[in-house]
Amino acid sequence: MLRLIAWRIAIGCVTLLALSVLVFGVTQALPGDAAVQILGPHATTEQIVALRRSLGLDRPVALQYVAWLTGILHGDFGHSLTGGESVATLLAPHLFATMALMLFSAAIAIPVALLLGVWSAVKRDQAFDHSCSSLLLICASLPEFVIGIGLVALFATTLLRLFPPVSLLSPDDPILDQLRYLALPVATLVITSTPYVARMMRASMIEVLDSPYIAMARLNGIDERRIVFDYALRNAIPASIQVIALTLTYLAGGIVVVEAVFAYPGIGTAFIDAVRYRDLPTVQFLSVAIGSFYVLTNLLADIAVILCTPKLRNRV
Repeated sequence: MLRLIAWRIAIGCVTLLALSVLVFGVTQALPGDAAVQILGPHATTEQIVALRRSLGLDRPVALQYVAWLTGILHGDFGHSLTGGESVATLLAPHLFATMALMLFSAAIAIPVALLLGVWSAVKRDQAFDHSCSSLLLICASLPEFVIGIGLVALFATTLLRLFPPVSLLSPDDPILDQLRYLALPVATLVITSTPYVARMMRASMIEVLDSPYIAMARLNGIDERRIVFDYALRNAIPASIQVIALTLTYLAGGIVVVEAVFAYPGIGTAFIDAVRYRDLPTVQFLSVAIGSFYVLTNLLADIAVILCTPKLRNRV
């Protein structure tokens, strides 16, 4: 088991290294000159050359990458080319806002999806199963911005006006005092992310419930509730762990669209602004942060599957 976990960790480290090379190469290939973007079109050649030298942009790309990667390993993510402020300091409020949105969404979507999946499997081919599957299919087929705009039309404009149409959080106020601004973005993410986990949980539970040992437990007169929650659910969870991890990574990627719809001050908004102004250190930091979240989440999911599966857990 330890050898298998160590192998997964090694693959994750190699993936992160490849990700850093890819992110740095892509950002370097972006059109335009960062020095010209900062100084403006009326800057002289001498000013542009001096700024490029001060930013280290005149050095070979390989040396720039080594210096950048060394800085990241030491916790130095560089300075924004537009404001001169430290990237970590500049993006800290955006990261906090995005993490709050992700955690609230995941805390609602994952338990709801698991319950829907389990109950649909228990009520297979009945009215609840058919209606739930149809509703989940509809939710899965709609893009985030369609659901977001629909929620705004229902709950923030002429009909109910229960929540604000935009989520302009204040970094000076506690997040718990601003839950009304999180309601519609969280609802959008919950609606779009729940179907995948629920459908996988349903399929996994049906497979387990149709297995011979479940049939034997029923023949022995064991209570159906105990069969579902003690026997079937325990063996169906490992198959859903990977889907839960994919859902979390989806929240990290799909959150960009949701933040744009609700003008939410998270990393999605910051990422769009950084690309627009060619703020390379900010683009690089956000790309690496999102990619690292993907890799780390899937690594933890692999380890969780190993620990939850007896065959893998007892493997030498």
